[in-house]
Amino acid sequence: MENSLWGIDLGGTKIEGAVITRDLPFTTLARERVPTEAAKGYDAMLSQVAKVIDLLSDAVGYRPLRVGMGTPGALDPYSHTIKNSNTTALIGKPLKDDLEKMLGISFELANDANCFALAEAQMGAVPEHLKNPELVFGIIMGTGVGGGIVVNGKVINGRHSIGGEWGHNFLDESGGMCYCGRIGCVETVIAGPSLERYYHLQGGEKIRLPEIVSRAQAGTDPIATDTMDRLVHFFGKAVGPMMNTIDPAAVVIGGGVGNIDLLYTRGVEEVKKYLFNPRLDTLFLKPKLGDSAGVFGAAELVR
Repeated sequence: MENSLWGIDLGGTKIEGAVITRDLPFTTLARERVPTEAAKGYDAMLSQVAKVIDLLSDAVGYRPLRVGMGTPGALDPYSHTIKNSNTTALIGKPLKDDLEKMLGISFELANDANCFALAEAQMGAVPEHLKNPELVFGIIMGTGVGGGIVVNGKVINGRHSIGGEWGHNFLDESGGMCYCGRIGCVETVIAGPSLERYYHLQGGEKIRLPEIVSRAQAGTDPIATDTMDRLVHFFGKAVGPMMNTIDPAAVVIGGGVGNIDLLYTRGVEEVKKYLFNPRLDTLFLKPKLGDSAGVFGAAELVR
C-alpha cells in the first residue's frame, strides 16, 4: 500500500478513480469509472465516490489510507466547503469532512485544473529536465478557462484557494457578463462558447468551434478568420501578464481551445508583446495525458 497512490477525479458526469505506483514512470494498478449521479443530489454523489473506492479496493486487494481528489470548484480554506463549482450540488457542502467521516480515509482535495497542471508537470508534457525544480503553469481553455500553478512538484492553492484562476482576471469588456458576476473576464472572451458566440454575433452561423477553426484554416470564411485573429490577440493579452507575474518554465494548454495549433505559433508571438523581457524562453506545450490528467494529478496530491 505504501508503494501506491490513489486518486479520484470528481467530474460533473463521471467519477474516475485510479491506483498508480509511487515510482515514476508510474504503472496503473487499477482504474474504475462510475456515473456521478449529480442530478440525484449531494448524498448520491458521496455514495458514488464510496463505490469507486470499493471497486478499486477489490481490484488491488487493500483499502487506502489517503486519497487525492480533484473537484470542480475549490475547497474554501475557512468554511471548509466547496465554492465556485459548476456542479451546483457541491456548493456549500463540506465534501472533504463528509467523505472522511463516511469512509474513514484521509482526503486531499484540489481544483480539477490544479490536478491537470500537476499531472502534466510531473508525468506528462513537461520535459524531464524541467520537472520538480521549475514552475509550471497548466491552463485549461475549453467550456471555461481555468488553470493551476505547480512549483517544485506542489500545487499552489493560495490563501483563498484560487491560485491559478486566471480565467477570471479582467481582459476586455466586449466579453460581456461572466457567470461570476463580473464583466469581461478572460473566460468571456477566449473560452470555446465565447468564441462561438462571437462568430455568431458577427453574422456567422451557429456552429461549433472546430468548424470555425476549419473554415479559418481553409481561408474561405472571413468571419472565421476574424474570430481566430481575435483569439490570438486576446490570448497574448491574457497570458502575457501571467508570464510577468509567475514566470513559468513551461505552459501546458489543455481543453478544446488548446487544440488550436495557431496558439503555439502566432499566439506565443502575441505573448511576447506583453513580456517584460527581450526574449521568451518558456515552453508552450500540448498536454500528453488527455482526460487521464485529472485522476493522475489527483493521485499526485498525496505523494
